[in-house]
Formats: sequence, C-alpha cells, structure tokens
Amino acid sequence: MSSHRQIRKVAVLGAGTMGSRIAAHIANAGVPVVLLDIVPPGNERNKLALTALESLKKTKPAAFYDPASARLITPGNFDDDLPLIADCDWIIEAVAENLEIKRALLERVQQHRRPGAITTSNTSGLPLTQIVADLPEDLRRHWFGTHFFNPPRYMRLVEIIPTPDSDPAVVAAIAHFCDQRLGKTIVRSHDTPNFIANRIGTFAMGNAILLMQAQGLTIEEVDALTGTPIGWPRTGTFRLGDMVGVDVLAHVTLNFSAQASQIHDERPDITLAPFISRMIENKWLGDKTSQGFYKKAGKDDQGRDLRHVLDWQTLDYHPSTRPKLPALELAKPIEQTATRVAQLLHADPTNDKAARFYWPFLTELFTYAANRISADGSEPAEDIVAIDQAMKSGFNWELGPFEMMDAAGPRATVEKMRAAGSPISPNIEKLLASSPDPTWYKDHPTTPSGRQFFDPLTSTYKPVAIAPGTRTLAMYKKANGVIKKNPGASLLDLGNNVAAIELHSKMNALGGDIITLITQTLKPTSDPVANFEAFVITGDSVNFSVGANLMQLLLAIQDEEWDEVDLVVRQFQNMTQAIKFCPRPVVVAPYGMCLGGGVEISLHAAARQPHAELYMGLVEAGVGLIPGGGGSKEMLLRAIESGSSIRPDARGEGVEIFEALKKNFETIAKATVSTSAAEARALSFLRPSDTITPNRDRLLTDAAERASTIAAAGYTAPIPQTSIPAPGENALATLKLAVWTMREGQYISAHDAKVANWAAHILCGGNITPGTPISEQYLLDLEREAFLSLCGEKKTQDRIAFTLKTGKPLRN
Repeated sequence: MSSHRQIRKVAVLGAGTMGSRIAAHIANAGVPVVLLDIVPPGNERNKLALTALESLKKTKPAAFYDPASARLITPGNFDDDLPLIADCDWIIEAVAENLEIKRALLERVQQHRRPGAITTSNTSGLPLTQIVADLPEDLRRHWFGTHFFNPPRYMRLVEIIPTPDSDPAVVAAIAHFCDQRLGKTIVRSHDTPNFIANRIGTFAMGNAILLMQAQGLTIEEVDALTGTPIGWPRTGTFRLGDMVGVDVLAHVTLNFSAQASQIHDERPDITLAPFISRMIENKWLGDKTSQGFYKKAGKDDQGRDLRHVLDWQTLDYHPSTRPKLPALELAKPIEQTATRVAQLLHADPTNDKAARFYWPFLTELFTYAANRISADGSEPAEDIVAIDQAMKSGFNWELGPFEMMDAAGPRATVEKMRAAGSPISPNIEKLLASSPDPTWYKDHPTTPSGRQFFDPLTSTYKPVAIAPGTRTLAMYKKANGVIKKNPGASLLDLGNNVAAIELHSKMNALGGDIITLITQTLKPTSDPVANFEAFVITGDSVNFSVGANLMQLLLAIQDEEWDEVDLVVRQFQNMTQAIKFCPRPVVVAPYGMCLGGGVEISLHAAARQPHAELYMGLVEAGVGLIPGGGGSKEMLLRAIESGSSIRPDARGEGVEIFEALKKNFETIAKATVSTSAAEARALSFLRPSDTITPNRDRLLTDAAERASTIAAAGYTAPIPQTSIPAPGENALATLKLAVWTMREGQYISAHDAKVANWAAHILCGGNITPGTPISEQYLLDLEREAFLSLCGEKKTQDRIAFTLKTGKPLRN
C-alpha cells in the first residue's frame, strides 16, 4: 500500500467542538465529509450535526477558509446515517472520552465500514489498543490515533499514535494527507496518557498555578510571565484557560493527576487548585460564560474590551491592571527569544519576583520534558525533537523546552540546579557527560536540516530529520551561505538556478534596506539577473510583512522633509516596478500578515504562492493614506481584466460602471483584510492561477518550484502599459456619491471620506473622459500625489502616531 493512498471522502463521528472543526478543516482541503452524532430528544434527528454546522459558519476565528466549503459537509446521525460511511476512505472517531461509548460506536461502525477503510481516534487520554481490543483484525490493522489540537484549522500539530497492530503504510497514508492537504506538522507519540503535547503542556500550566499559590503571585502576573517574554502566546496561562474553558482545564488537570500514579509520573503534586473547583461550582467557566479568571466589564472610549480579573485568594474581581515586573521591562528590548530566556532565567531572584518564578518554573519544565523520552513506549516521546516540535506546533511556543535549555546554557543551568538541590533528569546528566560544553542541538551543515540533536537513549548526536520539501531559508543559509545582505534583507541561492530574497527586518517592515536590496537585485543589468533564472521573495518569520516602516515615514513628516517623503515613495514605486518588469520571473510567497506595502510587493509579481493562512490587505486607509507603491494601480488593472458592465441611470442613459472596480475600491477604502488565502483571491489580491500551499513548512519549496516552472516555460516580462482605458469621470462620480452617502449616514468620518475620495480618484484615472488611454506611470504619479497630500493632513499624522503606539487604527 502506497503512502500516497487517496483520501477522497471522510466521516467524522461526533459533532462536538473538536469533531465539527476537524470536519470543517477537512472540507477546507476540498474533501467531502460526513458529520454524524447521536439522535437527541425531539423531532429533529440531525439536530446536533446541523447545529454544529451552523455554528461553524459563524465561529470566530473562522473555521472555513471559504464559507462555501460548508457545502462539502453532510450532516446526519448514528441511527439513520451510518451507512453513509461505507464509501469513506477515512473514519475519525471524536465522541466523548468514555471507553464504553467509543467501543459501542466502533462495533456499529464495523457493520458499515468497508474492509481497508482507515479508522482513527481523536482521543487524548484513552489507551488506543484498549479501545479496539475485541474488534476484528482488519479494523485493528487500520486503527491508530490522530490527535488534533483546537482549533484544528489554526493549530498545526497532529499527533499520530500507532498501535502494535497498525499497518505502517496506513499510518503513512494519513500522515501524508495531514501534511500535504491539511497543512499539519506530524509528531509521532507512544500510546501513553495525554500523549506528548498535552502531557507537558498540562504540567507547565499546573506548575504555573502551583507556583502562583506558593509565591503569592496574581493571575495577571502569571499571565505576563508565561506569555511573550518566554516566546509563548500572549494569552499566558489564565487567559488561555478562559478561552479553552475552565471546565475543560479542570478535566485535563484531573485526568493528569488521576493517571500520575499509574504512569509513575514524578509530579503527583500537579492537581486541581481549590479555587478552580470553587469557580466551576459558581459556573465561572471562562469566555463561554463571560466570566472566568477574567470577566468582561464593558468597553473603553476606544471601543476596546475592558476586563476585570479574579483575585484567586478571595474570589473577588477587580479592574485589570498591567503588572509591574522590572525583569520583564529589562528584557523587553531584547528581540531574540533565546537571549531573553537566558536573561530571565539567570536573573538575580533576590529582589525580583519574576526571577523567583522563572527559576523553578523553567528548570522543572526542563527536567520534566527530559524524563518523557523512552524507547520502550513507557514515555510518550522517542526523542527531544518530537517534544520540541509538539510544543511549538501544539501550544504555539516559539522554542521547545530543549531549545529553551540550550538558550539558557545546559551546563551553567544544571550546575545551579545541582547547587540548589533540584532534581535533574538522568537524560540531562547523559547530555552533560557527552562533552565539556554540551547542547541538545548543534549545527551540522551537511545534513538536510542543518542540525543534529543529542539522543539520550544512545548518547550520540543524530541528524534532525525533515520531510522532503520542507526546507527553510535558514537551512539554505547554513548550507550555502548568503550572496549579499543588509539589515533588512538577504539574497541566497536555493539551487536549480533560483535565488531567494529573504525579508528579515523587525516585523518585516519595509524600509530603505529592503527597498534597496530588491531594486538592485532585480534590475535588468544586475549580476543576480544574469546568474539566476528566477527569484522568490519570502521569509522565515511569522508574518510576511506588516507594510511600510511607519516610524520612518512619521519622522520625515514631522520634520516636514517633503522632498524626502516624495523620494521614499518614488523609491518604493521603483522597487515594485522592478519586481513586475524584471526579465526573470519573480514569485512572491506571502504568509501570515501581509499588509500594505507587503501586498504591493505581492501584486507586482509574476505569480504568487501563498500559504493558506494569509491575512492580506491594503490597510493604508486605516492610517489615513492610500496604497502609494503601485497597489492602487494594480487593483485598477485587475478590475479592468475582470470586465465591465453597463447600467442605465434613472434617466435611462448609459453609465459605464466597473463592478470589479467598485469592489476593489471598497476593499481599499475599508482597508479589508482577508481571513485566508481563499478570501484574498476573492478580494483580487491573488489571481485564479495562483496556487495555495496548505503547509507553511512547504511554502519555500513550492514557491521555488513554481518559479522554476515559469522560467522553464520561456518567461517573457510584461511591458509597461501605456493605453489603459481610464474608467474616468462617470465612474468617479458614482464612487464619490457612495462615499458621500456613507458620510451623510455617519458611517464614516470626514477624514475617512477624504481618503476614500483620493482612492476613487486614482482608481478612475482622475476626473477625465471615460476610455481615455492612460499609462501605468500616470497612475503611479496619481498615487504619489494623493499619498503626499494625505501625509500633510494632521488627522493622518494622528492616525499614524496612534497606530505606532497601540498597534490599532484610529478612526478620527
């Protein structure tokens, strides 16, 4: 059986939160899904599955890439519709965590399941072998665990848990589907309670609560300490608990403590805190009851949510305030998480509560994680790489526990632990015995991943394995070095005559460094154009680009350096034109946030290879500006490509209206941001021919292959257009009327209207006769005129300053 076995139809059994969202994400891959649940009391036999499907359409963040994908889900019930699973290639069990319920359902499934159909469980706590112990051999051979994380669309981890009976080829088939079609990071776990990520994540959360009580810290302080300073999500411990559900948190913790003795866990003290039991009695369950560790308390004058926070000692609520923790303030300017972790862990605890918390919290995490490795299946992981990958993909940690320990310095950390009498994992002792200055990972340029890891089971270093097609820019840099670089961008060789321009400024904000490197690299007479057949523009960071460097722009505006602002806009336009008219094809591979100038870079490429999770938008209106780097021009060109329609006005006279132009105008004026690559295509940011990569790890390889394919087909660069038919004064009048109506209805401010009218002016080619031929350069000049005019507006300057300070738009 091939690992590329086709998955054409899937059944999900259980329409609860996890089951329904797994179904939605499989529908995102274009695969039909049968979603079944029990028959509830009453006359609506499919009520649970239908209700789940309706909820999926409304949930935020969105479960679907495109709401239309909901049509791929067929709702039903176990009593009437189990025959629908007969033609399913994969059946996923996601019912209640009860052994007897799962067994009884699988016995019924067996009556309809065709031989060879793959059947897996989303259980996170029950022994997989035990669930199917008395069922037929064909089911047992096609049975294993596929543990998704909530919400499945956004959390990249799937833990795969084979049993001794599982057919390896069947396991490989689902691993391949989850990787290539669902965009998942695959981590294999042994069949032990809670598997890898939940076992370690529950320990970390439980230990944070334990230390909070022992050290007299507040909920806000612990959230600040267990968030972004150590590279963990900003939700911290308790805000995450509210999002997940306090009852769910309690269930996981009770399950953890109940099984601690059974699995010989060394931390039986991780139990449910009494104050959390009281919260559950009071039904303070978190976001779903609007009250948990935090409670909603209205909105402030900027429309932001106000929260009150629980005093865990008194169970009273009080207004939430930002904790004062000097160690965190000192570490805040440090950009590299690894450097920040080292500073925080080794800080002097004498007069600093942050340092007093971090020392036991992180060192106990290091020991606990190191104890979770075994070859015999008694512990969940076979190596440290599985643990680090699971925590990064399942809990969104920036560094896994072993990478954090490397950052802190293993020998220096353990010497302090030993001096304090702290327990040290035997696996850590093996690492220290391996060399005078040991680390869990070390660079090794000749391996595909560029790294090796220390295996405590053999006391040797082994290559960090990567799946074919999942190389990062960092791996290429280790292997091939860099052709040229500056603080904002680098040029490197991807092989096969393809080069990459990597963006690596802070948040990939587009300043002079990036503009210069892209423009110089892609100009027709450059050495890279002579030496390479194609280019890719992308990065290894979380976000492709947040847009232009607003700080640099604001400083120039405040100094009234108008010639400098004009020059910067011209240079930005020159960069995007260099991308569009480069003799070699340029493929842009955007991902995460791709805003403002990042969109303009993408719009001008020969092709785009986006990641499925793409939050793309021309957001300049939010800071009182218009897209000035060619973005407005390209949105007009896309509208013209889409065609036009004629509508009679009230007098029956023909008025030419570009429906696509109107849509693109609204996209710019409203600063609309896509919630996925699928929506970015609907917003005209992507073309129908642009292919989408589900797995972020495969984006670079896919983009390089796309660039190479375009080059091999005999690429010819476009010629600047000089005869674009201007929509002109009629379309401009229609758009301005729409703006006036919005203003009269007080839906937008006077400054919003001013910005929108400038956007309309550019998109229509100015107040000229419809059909007048205009050039791309003419449109760029209109953009620059509008951009400079708006830069001179006090309200635009206020918007830019507010956004730089708060990260949010100001509607003034």
